Amino acid sequence: MSDDAKLWSKTISDVNEEVLVNLETPHPAYYIALGGAVFALLIGILFVCLHFTFGLGLWNFHPPVYWAVDITNFVFWVGIGHAGTLISAILFLFRAKWRNSVNRSAEAMTIFAVISAAVFPLIHMGRPWHGAIWALPLPNTNNLWINFRSPLVWDVFAISTYFTTSLLFWYMGLVPDLASIRDRVTGFKRLVYGFMSFGWRGTAKQWWHYEAGYGFLAALATPLVLSVHSVVSWDFAMSIQPGWHTTIFPPYFVAGAILSGCAMVYNLLVPVRYMFKLEKFILPEHLESCLRLTLLTSTIVFYAYSLEFFVAWYSGNPYEWALFAKRATGPYAFYFWVMMACNCWFPLAFWSKKVRENIVLSYVICFAVNIGMWFERYNIIVSSLVEDFIPARWGHFEPGLWEVVITVGSFGLFMTFYLVFCKFFPIVSLSEIKLIMPKPMSPKPLKAGGDHHHG
Repeated sequence: MSDDAKLWSKTISDVNEEVLVNLETPHPAYYIALGGAVFALLIGILFVCLHFTFGLGLWNFHPPVYWAVDITNFVFWVGIGHAGTLISAILFLFRAKWRNSVNRSAEAMTIFAVISAAVFPLIHMGRPWHGAIWALPLPNTNNLWINFRSPLVWDVFAISTYFTTSLLFWYMGLVPDLASIRDRVTGFKRLVYGFMSFGWRGTAKQWWHYEAGYGFLAALATPLVLSVHSVVSWDFAMSIQPGWHTTIFPPYFVAGAILSGCAMVYNLLVPVRYMFKLEKFILPEHLESCLRLTLLTSTIVFYAYSLEFFVAWYSGNPYEWALFAKRATGPYAFYFWVMMACNCWFPLAFWSKKVRENIVLSYVICFAVNIGMWFERYNIIVSSLVEDFIPARWGHFEPGLWEVVITVGSFGLFMTFYLVFCKFFPIVSLSEIKLIMPKPMSPKPLKAGGDHHHG
């Protein structure tokens, strides 16, 4: 019997039992992974404490580079976050059945990635308990007001709106599953899960409202994600800085976000599938569909890279062309070619079905894609800032020890949140798997002469 046939031969109680039992008794590898994530998080917290003590001098900032690894990490995590909800919402609207095994992971990834991203603007303020108040649109004795024409202010509104919508979309999908856990546990846990499930009973009226609300949030989240990540790109494109002032940035950033998100979903699903024994629910076909989407978005990103160089050459702008040529051949060539190899060349292997079916090799390629996407953000930000229109201001930047430490810490923060979530909440959507399962057949008609009032 095939894996797919085994899935459809299960009953609703089988789905609850197999998924929820494995939440209670994960593989020992889970605790090893969680320990590594917490250790990385503690390293990041150590840096933040030192940073708040000694200030921005710990970083390698120097003129003309005042945005570097911190903003690189911010844009990287915002991209990861935007991809999760976009993948889930679009696949829901198109009724793609394979999303039912990956949507919960993608939506949770969104929430935790946006939290990881939000840390970096606060750190960049130096001492946020003094500086954060000035970012609020409040009147004060100095008569300072927020400049609403600034793209950085657009970011605040765009990302906070997006985070709220994504949180509602994720939590609404979680409510029926929380009720399933509530009915299984006792004592204090039952009280907590009962409160979180809002008294869900699974009546026809509740399901009607649930499906209407979930569909509305999916329809709202899709254009919102496209617009919000376009706003993130305008932080750069609205300037006159060579390498940033380009109209391709909005679709370029959106495609890059989906690429990094698809690769990250795969990187998260494979170990979780093993640690929580979900091989019967996250099937090879689901993983392969994720890789197909990665290949598609990689192709779009490669087109965007090529178009950037073409427009820089065709425009006749010597500053623009000099910057792009130097990216490929100058001191930042290493970052550029790693970006090209990881984002454009390695994913071409997914054209082969044998590669897509090889989970270990596919995992390595997706991991490389995420490395490449981080290098892409670094390449865009740093290589554009080091040279502007005034040669006397030109400089060079390389990450130092503390830049590496805070980057590791951000991954520790993200993975700690994600692994704790996996332990207490089902990483596959029980309610959606049940909805696509075959309904039980009606009872067979009784033979002539039988009692038609029983059955």
